Amino acid sequence: MNSKTISVGDVLIGGGNPVSIQSMTNTKTKDIEGTISQILRLEEAGCEIIRMAITDDEDVAAITKIKDGVNIPIIADIQFSQRLALKSVVNGIDALRINPGNIGNEQKVKEIVEECKKADIPIRIGVNSGSISQDILDEYNGVNVDSLVQSALREISVLEKYGFYNTKVSIKSSSVPLNIEANKKFRELTDYPLHLGVTEAGSGTRGIVKSSLGIGTLLNMGIGDTIRVSLSEDPVEEIKIAKSILQSLELRSFGVEIVSCPTCARTEIDLIGLAKQIESATEKMKYNIKIAVMGCVVNGPGESKEADYGVTGGKGVGIIFKKGEIVKKVNEEDIVRELLNLIEEDHKN
Repeated sequence: MNSKTISVGDVLIGGGNPVSIQSMTNTKTKDIEGTISQILRLEEAGCEIIRMAITDDEDVAAITKIKDGVNIPIIADIQFSQRLALKSVVNGIDALRINPGNIGNEQKVKEIVEECKKADIPIRIGVNSGSISQDILDEYNGVNVDSLVQSALREISVLEKYGFYNTKVSIKSSSVPLNIEANKKFRELTDYPLHLGVTEAGSGTRGIVKSSLGIGTLLNMGIGDTIRVSLSEDPVEEIKIAKSILQSLELRSFGVEIVSCPTCARTEIDLIGLAKQIESATEKMKYNIKIAVMGCVVNGPGESKEADYGVTGGKGVGIIFKKGEIVKKVNEEDIVRELLNLIEEDHKN
């Protein structure tokens, strides 16, 4: 089932639009200068939607100034407070992240819905293992696929009761298999756009692996419309991993893609150092090209045929390829410079 389309600011979500990349600030929102600075860093890295925690009136007051200082749409993340939600809408937020069930009575939810209708902004519902109500846990025997999905459907039903359908949904678990199965089941039941992520994924390699599997598996099934890689790291790292997931699945392209072989006993060049040099030198290039970095003559020529450019080396020399054809043979220390010169020459116009 394809999802319907909603918009957060000028970013279209669902309906076959490109999967968008999100993150969340970890600055205090009331620290306007610090928050703007972080969002601008995230924008430069490729973030397309940002979420901020709104915890008090100072945070609400900061929304307008922060919006004036950045370029991407902002979601207000609000827990429990109808008052802060309403004030955030008035101050021009691009979307709300609330759970109707923790706002209070339905009259309060109705008032939020009416303001969001007037402002024509969406609401994101977020469900995770820790936010399922006790009666649903009791009915479905704890945290599992059914209790997560039913919790999301209940939250949606509250909004639908008041004629609100401009909604996207997030169902997250720290368990990768549970995360995958819950989102699969939800997609079978509704056409609301899905925001994907693995909650509390952790940091470093563990967090990257869990997020990549939990998000990437669903995306490869055609499920998911916007993503956040949740890491206990600088949020900029989240953007880098999200872009890598999307590019690896060939869902989007973000410039240069590097493919490089693992080292082995045949390697007669500093392949690891060479690959890292080329990655660093091409990191900010906007050209949608693939570069193969190979360590020996066994795989080098063949792999280079599948890339726009390629290098392979051995015994102090390197061979540079273009579309599988040898361009030149250079000294090892000149490989990176000669490769970059070739790329820039080809793209100077």
